[in-house]
Amino acid sequence: MSQLEQAQAEYASFLQEFQSVIISTVSQDGIPNSSYAPFVIDEGKNIYIYISDLAIHTQNIYANPRLSILFIEDEAKSNNIFARRRLSFDCTATLIERDTDTWNKIVDQLQERFGEMIEVLKSLGDFRIFQLIPISGRFILGFGNAYKISGDNLNQLTHITRDNR
Repeated sequence: MSQLEQAQAEYASFLQEFQSVIISTVSQDGIPNSSYAPFVIDEGKNIYIYISDLAIHTQNIYANPRLSILFIEDEAKSNNIFARRRLSFDCTATLIERDTDTWNKIVDQLQERFGEMIEVLKSLGDFRIFQLIPISGRFILGFGNAYKISGDNLNQLTHITRDNR
């Protein structure tokens, strides 16, 4: 198996290791904020998060719907702290209107994945579902083993070199 084929296989299963995603947003005043949220994902690699209007990251998404998300290998599982496996996407966020077919479908998926806590969150009027639509990404497997992610379904990896950064 070539290095690219091996990376492609690892990319295909990498997100299965995670229940939450790190979210990087920017406020209306340009102040950055990092946070996290549990998520579900669809076949098109759209990420859905269920977050409170009271959270800074939610207010930032309303002000600026462009954000970055990160999935990063657990430090305890990493062979080298400087070369943790990670996947990042630049995304655009879209609010899913409450009580629509799409909203109900995503809530069902969240409940299936995270259990009864979703019942509690559904009863709270300040919680919103956002669809995070990835535009591009990077998958890093270690030193000299980094890939740009592109393609219609974000399924094409291109090895990053000095010539094609």
